[in-house]
Amino acid sequence: MRPTSPLSRRDMMKLSACGTFGASMSRWLPALAEEASQAPGRRRSVILLWMTGGPSQTDTFDMKPGHENGGSFKPIETSVPGIQICEHLPNVAKMMHHCVPIRSMSTKEGDHTRATYLLRTGNLPQGPIDYPTLGSLFSKELGQENSDLPNFVAVAPYTQFSPAAYGPGFLGPNFAPLIVGDANRPAPTANGMAYDQSLAVKNLALPQGIDIARADARLSLLGDLENDFGAERPGLTSASHRSAYAAAVRMMRSEAVKAFNLDDEPASLREAYGRNQFGQACLLARRLVERGVPFVEVSLNGVGNNQTFAWDTHTQNFTALKSLLQVLDPAWATLMTDLQSRGLLDSTLILWMGEFGRTPKINPQIGRDHFPNAWSSVLCGGGIKAGQAIGRTTADGMKVEDRPVSVQDLFATMCQVLGLDSMKQNISNVGRPIRLADPSAKPITEIL
Repeated sequence: MRPTSPLSRRDMMKLSACGTFGASMSRWLPALAEEASQAPGRRRSVILLWMTGGPSQTDTFDMKPGHENGGSFKPIETSVPGIQICEHLPNVAKMMHHCVPIRSMSTKEGDHTRATYLLRTGNLPQGPIDYPTLGSLFSKELGQENSDLPNFVAVAPYTQFSPAAYGPGFLGPNFAPLIVGDANRPAPTANGMAYDQSLAVKNLALPQGIDIARADARLSLLGDLENDFGAERPGLTSASHRSAYAAAVRMMRSEAVKAFNLDDEPASLREAYGRNQFGQACLLARRLVERGVPFVEVSLNGVGNNQTFAWDTHTQNFTALKSLLQVLDPAWATLMTDLQSRGLLDSTLILWMGEFGRTPKINPQIGRDHFPNAWSSVLCGGGIKAGQAIGRTTADGMKVEDRPVSVQDLFATMCQVLGLDSMKQNISNVGRPIRLADPSAKPITEIL
């Protein structure tokens, strides 16, 4: 028997014309998705799902059933035999064959500000060096200079913990994110319109009464003024200002800006993601990646009345987590399913993490405190060797007992998954060369 080969688009059109499509179509679409995802010209993308405040690993991806530290949540089986996760992540559990929980993250920073900076830049604050956030770092390598859409979009980041951890650092303003949405999002409405409005990019349309010709004349005048100013005061500031205006005009006049119009999506798909800001932001992330944006960050800062850093569950951990996971689960699982159906999951790396984990020991307030010693992050898609868990903690969850993973190890792993040279250097604001990942980093070769 001959091995089955992927179905080409030309074959699909022939079969469609012959009326061959029908019940068997469901067998061919995955083959087309596989072919699309492995095309040599396929651009790589990253979606960061950032959990502000530090999620509890013991109640999500490294559960300890039967131990007093385990808490009240129960583990459930996943699509990968031997890997169990929290009962409140049933949809993610069905997609575990696309995921790799890293259960042995180990860092030393238990302060929100320093830990946020460390996890988002790969470094601790060090004197005058202004390190870039990972979205700026990777979008610089993966993006295109004259793209119609920004190369880095961040949805509703809660920056108060560590503002410097969310910026482009020494890479400069050309690599700053387009920020969409507000961490202090509006109250939900029955049809989700408040969330739609918060995810819209403002000021894309021309002012009332201004036509294209008049706008072009104004832009031409602005260009002349900026050129004169830049000639007398050359440098990064004036160049960045001109670059920012050019990018804004490019986006305003591009068809690609329709990516931000979620009304183009079927209502059923929007419901599957979840009618809340995080769910709709995950849908937006898929639309942006589909149009070539190389890095999209979506923050889940809270639900209900706690809209800022709700993963910081010092009190009533289980009540708060249940609400958070009910928002996270459908959005994350649908994002993976949606990307897969479009042939984009193998070229899109999804990283789920916060700045640290929570103490395995439950405190007197039925909460869990800051815990950087042994915690979890998750990688999905991106062509990784999924369907396995990396690392192991002790029975009580207090220590890593197998395969510790540092932040720089994680960065080096991402570089390899994305086809980047982790030894590539950028020159910092003090003239010091900084590599994408430290030479001492140990990539997680098991998943490559």
